[in-house]
Amino acid sequence: MSNVIDRKETVDVKDTAKKLAKSFAERAADHDSSDAFVAENYVQLKKAGMISAGVPSALGGGGADIRELCEALRIIGGACGSTGLALSMHTHQVAIPAWRWHHQEAARPVVEPLLRRVATENLVLLSSGGSDWIGGSGEAERVEGGYRITARKVFTSGAPAGDLLMTGAICEEEGQRTVLHFGVPMAAPEVAVLDTWRTMGMRGTGSHDVQIDGLFIADDKIPMRRRAGEWHPAFQMIATIAFPLIYSVYLGVAESARDIAVGIAGMKPASHRTQSLAGRMDTALAGARMAQAFMIEAAERNAPSAETVNDVMVGRRLVEENAIRTVELAMELVGGASFYRCTELERRFRDIQAARYHPLQKEVQAEYAGAMALGQPIDHIF
Repeated sequence: MSNVIDRKETVDVKDTAKKLAKSFAERAADHDSSDAFVAENYVQLKKAGMISAGVPSALGGGGADIRELCEALRIIGGACGSTGLALSMHTHQVAIPAWRWHHQEAARPVVEPLLRRVATENLVLLSSGGSDWIGGSGEAERVEGGYRITARKVFTSGAPAGDLLMTGAICEEEGQRTVLHFGVPMAAPEVAVLDTWRTMGMRGTGSHDVQIDGLFIADDKIPMRRRAGEWHPAFQMIATIAFPLIYSVYLGVAESARDIAVGIAGMKPASHRTQSLAGRMDTALAGARMAQAFMIEAAERNAPSAETVNDVMVGRRLVEENAIRTVELAMELVGGASFYRCTELERRFRDIQAARYHPLQKEVQAEYAGAMALGQPIDHIF
């Protein structure tokens, strides 16, 4: 791919996100107050080509790379955190097979059909990664020709708009707990979206529970098996690619809070206190930006490993802490007016709290980083 094409795609994805962000921002407060899924925004995302943005251009998609996708999610997250976060969950489920298509020749026949479907059908992919993670969840019962799946998947962002849930379940075979990975068609009669998403923040993501009751998955529909409860090379790839995308949304939320605060505080008389608060806020935001850039750089090595996971998770932790601190300081800088919904800071304060809850949470991340520093095993630290 030539550099000219690369630049064109970068501008297209960024400009598209900016155009969409205006209407997303106008609707964000209504979705927040009603707990309603951002369904209208998904209609616009599809029309604008953002659902297939990460599919390689040779397969009919937008051909955007991880840096471009991060920038788009950052912009959308600043306008509507819920839309950004829900979209990031779809986007990373596209970016992972796209990465395999680009970098693993043997994987092309496996991932290409899915990527083509995303491009031609505007297929929305859902993730159960946060509820499953390395340990896995759900039950896979061995039956003739495949498995019968029973599971309840939580935090399934974008569930009302989803077409295919990328998930897994655990089977017990020969004394071994094995996680089977597969796609679940959301239209199957054995699958139901439960109306459970009533939360402090990110209220419009539609991250409802998904119930799977007795769904049959054939043996040839299971592309990957792994041991439950330990890192696998596939999860090194998943973690390396997914988290820069997800945490770009939180950076966008923090940046928008900063801009709101500066706009309000800038109308007040100058004082040492406001200058100090604004300076501390921008310093925290700079830390979040640097950490997000560090995560992207780790992903762009195109060499997923325990080391890249460590770098990405260090960056994830630093984005979390500095993004949350940025919004806290934005609230302080504005003062009592920040408590009013009309300033739109309190929504961002609530939305940014969700940055705490994705893997690896701070205690586990510290343990993982410490084991890496000491040259000790990390296989069961997750």
